[in-house]
Amino acid sequence: MSNKTMIAVALAGLMGSTAALAAEPVKTEKCFGIAKAGQNDCATKSGSHSCAGMSKKDNDPAEWKKVPAGTCEKMGGKLEAPKS
Repeated sequence: MSNKTMIAVALAGLMGSTAALAAEPVKTEKCFGIAKAGQNDCATKSGSHSCAGMSKKDNDPAEWKKVPAGTCEKMGGKLEAPKS
């Protein structure tokens, strides 16, 4: 096998592996209390606003962002909104 052929085979293998990894969805969870002002992902449970990017203060316990599963509590967040 020539060097060019070996390189082509190796690159094809790497590209196939990357495509397989990209096809797997990343599991996420809602994490309350970590969003910075204007960086929340959706509406509040209390209904104070109905859209992403409308939070008014940093780390509001009613605001949430999606984060990779298993990381929320490590970042100081909660997996559930505070009780109203």
